[in-house]
Amino acid sequence: MSHPIHTYTELRQQIHDDLRTQHPEWVKPNGESPKCDSYDACLTEMVGTLTRRESNRPIVHHRALESAVTT
Repeated sequence: MSHPIHTYTELRQQIHDDLRTQHPEWVKPNGESPKCDSYDACLTEMVGTLTRRESNRPIVHHRALESAVTT
């Protein structure tokens, strides 16, 4: 069971770890994972776009985020 996510950094790390766990075939023998890195970059870009447009509004309601992360 995962721990509660409180920050964007924790969310990114959880997604990164989950992708590597769910798709071990994406991880090279040396530990690198270009596909996971690509997902990380895409998430960072999307969140950056949202926060620039809506800098004073929450991106996701806390309960919705909590539900999405724990399911």
